[in-house]
Amino acid sequence: MEIGPGDALERTVQEVCMNSLKKWGVIASAAGLGAVGVLGVGAAASAGDGNHKSFTITERLSGYHETPLALSTSGSGSIRLRINPDAGTIAYTVRYANLEGTVTQSHIHFGSPSQTGGVSVFLCSNLGNGPAGTPACPTTNPGEVSGTLSAGDVIGPAAQGITAGQFSELLAAIRADSTYANVHSTLYPAGEIRNQLSSHDHH
Repeated sequence: MEIGPGDALERTVQEVCMNSLKKWGVIASAAGLGAVGVLGVGAAASAGDGNHKSFTITERLSGYHETPLALSTSGSGSIRLRINPDAGTIAYTVRYANLEGTVTQSHIHFGSPSQTGGVSVFLCSNLGNGPAGTPACPTTNPGEVSGTLSAGDVIGPAAQGITAGQFSELLAAIRADSTYANVHSTLYPAGEIRNQLSSHDHH
């Protein structure tokens, strides 16, 4: 079969196109692999960023951390939080000893270091001002109280942008080192011992 000039030109064009497709096909495959690699790294980073893993915060409480003025008191204490983001729970234990006043209540507040902030959750209270289910603060000295918090225990503070039930916002504040725990007493109604809850204490 005789091949005319037009057929030769058409064949040349087809060969060029095929070679180009092969070339770009290889490049596209390589790019695809690269994209998969990048996505894989991103997925691994997301899975390992710790945002959904349970973690523990343990802090010592003292009058030296109180605001707006530090206090020189014999009172001391500690708080331990076991936070489970997936379950939306915070299991806690508060201990205190040698308070100079009689214990009245204990909370987690929304406030940065050296700030006085509103109450986010009650840990215990003897004043009848906590939500249903709030345990009483043992009046023994030393005393210890434990419990588990969930979204229903978050009461605010609405004036600072956390409304009732917003557990995720409380968790974000804890991660940002913008919450603190304290224990109030009859001698120091605004709080006798306190400390910031540091998210850097994750375990």
